[in-house]
Amino acid sequence: MCFRTTASDGPARVGVLETPRGPVETPVFMPVATQASVKALDSDDMRRLGTRAILANSYHLYLRPGVETIRLGGGLHRFMDYEGFILTDSGGFQVLSLSDLREIDNEGVTFRSHLDGSKHRLTPESVIRVQAELGSDGWTTLDECPPYPCDEAAARQALSRTMDWTDRSILAVAAAREAGAKSLFFPILQGGFFPELRRRAAEHMNAIPADGVSIGGFMVGEDKNMTWRTLTETVCALRPDRARYLMGVGTPLDLWEAVACGVDMMDCVYPTRVARTGQVMASSGKYNVINARFRRDFTSLDPECDCFVCARYTKAYLGHLLRAKELAAYRLLSYHNLHYMDRVIAQIRAAVTAGRFQAARAEFLSRYRPL
Repeated sequence: MCFRTTASDGPARVGVLETPRGPVETPVFMPVATQASVKALDSDDMRRLGTRAILANSYHLYLRPGVETIRLGGGLHRFMDYEGFILTDSGGFQVLSLSDLREIDNEGVTFRSHLDGSKHRLTPESVIRVQAELGSDGWTTLDECPPYPCDEAAARQALSRTMDWTDRSILAVAAAREAGAKSLFFPILQGGFFPELRRRAAEHMNAIPADGVSIGGFMVGEDKNMTWRTLTETVCALRPDRARYLMGVGTPLDLWEAVACGVDMMDCVYPTRVARTGQVMASSGKYNVINARFRRDFTSLDPECDCFVCARYTKAYLGHLLRAKELAAYRLLSYHNLHYMDRVIAQIRAAVTAGRFQAARAEFLSRYRPL
């Protein structure tokens, strides 16, 4: 087993995921490096942040710059100069989001590149081979994420296809490991928002050889109450000795709610995406630094933050950079927001370990408001 729980408080838990790149403490928030880069940041920034795990996207890297280029560059870690754990998404979400460019059948997905219109074919087996050639440390599976809303029949068909693709992926993973790969296997669980389908998916997942489970199909337009209710039902059906990775979730409020459901790992573009529009995460709430009231505010972004951005720059200066479209603003605000997410995760770990998770969660929810 590569995952162990070290403390728990109700469903919330703290643990350690043993990876080919060393241990990763959980819960963990993974910044997204879709194109082998966390937007606006470089590898020195990631080292300064102490980021132990990130998410890259094998679909996008397969299209550009191409698997062969990354292989010749020494593999994904050397190519992007990152030493931590890299989990790669399979491209299943793109199957949903780029629906006008693809055709799905039981064998796989045929699609046209959103870059140049070239035709490509993804199968469960080829997706594993691509991730193996990239040299990532954690592999996910080709899946079909049903849209929201959809009827139960459509969700059932997507789940059956996803489970079949997972079974085929197991053989591809075994072949890659026989060839020397040591990456962890995180197959994707679907089922829409139908409890019976989620339970069926969990039972299937519990029975197959895997190191963790990627929980997909959330944050696709549903109400947040439905998110947490369905996620709770899903997690309760999963075996407890595997890490649970909730895909594509990651506002500060979401971190607390997901951990409350029993989740261990999360990723999201949210912190860096909103930073590029001026949105700042701070201890007392979130705000937009471009707002007129900060034009002559010479205080830091967050008086409780110890990142280098808060130590050196003011709201007035950073707001000015954004209005002037100076590129430094994107780096500085992205760095601060990711540092803030790390602080939240540290608070969550400490609260679970101390046995006061629910109290700490209530305190956070009472403070984190739009300013």
